[in-house]
Amino acid sequence: MARFTFNANDAPVSQAPTRGPLPPGKYECIITKSDIRDTKAGTGQYIELEMQITDGEFSGRRLWERLNISNPNKQAEDIAKAALGALCMAVNVLDMDDTEQLHDIPFLIQVEIDRKEPDRNRIVGYGAAKAAAPAPAAKPAAPAGGSRPWAR
Repeated sequence: MARFTFNANDAPVSQAPTRGPLPPGKYECIITKSDIRDTKAGTGQYIELEMQITDGEFSGRRLWERLNISNPNKQAEDIAKAALGALCMAVNVLDMDDTEQLHDIPFLIQVEIDRKEPDRNRIVGYGAAKAAAPAPAAKPAAPAGGSRPWAR
């Protein structure tokens, strides 16, 4: 046993961010975990993705997405495959054979508040991460012979 004296009355008040839904908007994130699982009914499979926001006020927050890649409901499967296609385009992984290929590549998600569950977010879109700033233009070469441009 380790002796340690502590009085919770003297501890600072936690400034931990709320764990409610994120405000609607775009967030840069990466995929940190992925798995393929069977549906609860056992009639299909989904890809479960864990994403972590990497920028801004909500950096470190996590979101989860389930994409029904095999489902008796063709519409649910088509929606999931369209979302997966958009995600693959956003991270430039066009020919995937393992979900780990999606890990650790920054991309943007568009989130909204879920209409059916207002205490949850819903991912409604994927996009490429913010492009890096363009390189500055090269300086013009000095005139031959070392003369100055203003000297004639």
